[in-house]
Amino acid sequence: MRVLVVDDEIRLAETLRRGLSAEGFVVEVAHDGIDGLELAATGDFDVLVLDIMLPGKHGYQIVRELRERQIWTPVLMLSAKDGEYDQADAFDLGADDYLTKPFSFVILIARLRALIRRGAPQRPAILTAGSLTLDPARRSVGRAGQELSLTPREFGVLEYLLRRKGDVVTKFDILRSVWDANYEGSDNVVEVYIGYLRRKIDTPFGLASIETVRGVGYRLLDTT
Repeated sequence: MRVLVVDDEIRLAETLRRGLSAEGFVVEVAHDGIDGLELAATGDFDVLVLDIMLPGKHGYQIVRELRERQIWTPVLMLSAKDGEYDQADAFDLGADDYLTKPFSFVILIARLRALIRRGAPQRPAILTAGSLTLDPARRSVGRAGQELSLTPREFGVLEYLLRRKGDVVTKFDILRSVWDANYEGSDNVVEVYIGYLRRKIDTPFGLASIETVRGVGYRLLDTT
């Protein structure tokens, strides 16, 4: 079982290398994000252990780039941050597990063995509504074969609507799921972003896939 550990804390990385080796793993170590990505991109590992805060490229970037290259090796993220939004970001980008420092080595081993048993995950499903497509892993959006350019916030709103296609969602639902928990502005910002989306995904194609449900919110429809 081959594992790649990417962590810039040299003492921790060495401790992990020795401990994992004693458990029967074949371990390779990188201390920065650039070397880590280069090694991980070979796809020659059963599981990856990535710190988030790395020099060169941080762990989030590594996961994103691996998934964009359609490399589905299971990834366990390590971080000193234990916030739910940090974990949500990791999972949204394609990580498979998340462990907060300091952690139990016994738990780490158990998590790694579970990921290896599970194997490389299937490619995440592409979300669709008629001719509209959104690929969460590659962070891409298209309509009728034409690639569309969205800002990260526009992408987040559209992904939320697509995952609830056909359902009516409120402005509060969208704010709670897409905006930062500390956002204290007006919920009218949602209306603004819905307008941005309509101009990009509908208007050029003569379509109207985002329906306004008066007094309630919005609904994404299947339109071709």
